[in-house]
Amino acid sequence: MRFSGGIAAVLLASAFFADAACAGDFASFQPIGFSADGSVFAFEEYGVQDGSGFPYSNIFFIDTRKDSFLAGTPIRLRIDEENTSLARVRAQTAEKAAALVQKFDLRANPGLLAAFNPITETESSPHRLTYRQYAVEPPVGGDFTLTLDEIPLEPSTQCKDVTPQSIGFRLVFQTEDGKQSDRVLHADTNIPDSRKCPMGYRIGGVMAYNPVEGEPVHVALVQVLSFGFEGRDGRWIAVPVSPAP
Repeated sequence: MRFSGGIAAVLLASAFFADAACAGDFASFQPIGFSADGSVFAFEEYGVQDGSGFPYSNIFFIDTRKDSFLAGTPIRLRIDEENTSLARVRAQTAEKAAALVQKFDLRANPGLLAAFNPITETESSPHRLTYRQYAVEPPVGGDFTLTLDEIPLEPSTQCKDVTPQSIGFRLVFQTEDGKQSDRVLHADTNIPDSRKCPMGYRIGGVMAYNPVEGEPVHVALVQVLSFGFEGRDGRWIAVPVSPAP
């Protein structure tokens, strides 16, 4: 049987949306900016939750020197109404975050998205990323290469009935400014409940910021692939890179 162009298009669209309806959701990433001295970095992740169809927005404020959240953050919001727009929930978290954004003047220092490797990228390695910290031509400085290893760990209390093991990660520099390195930036020993039930990770990108005074600040962006309602979900965590010793 042959279909006309219009009917074929409808059938193709129906198949696409049927597949999409059975998939997990991957949050979008939006950087907000750095404080002038680079000691604070903020970003937003947002999307529509699989299964429920509820829109959500989470805004994170990170102390890049202590590798911790600022007091009173993250700001997390989900509107449990299927017909609510994503714009509405993002506007509400932006309003809640406005005081901190203004306090640290984050919009004045957007930083540089030095590398980006989302789940839609099909030819880049999910566990290795090479970048430079300055957006100039000809290049200034050497390459930085990040590698990520997944680590099997005991599941958290909330995940022990979901999966026999959870996955942690180790993040390592192989090169820093063109020089060989084996510096460990992060290594899990347990699984925080905030990650839900992680099944894997990707190196999602790197933010870089060059303050007027002081050393450049790098923040590695890691995608957490966790057990979701209809498939693996993707959420973002940021790992500040401490200055080289």
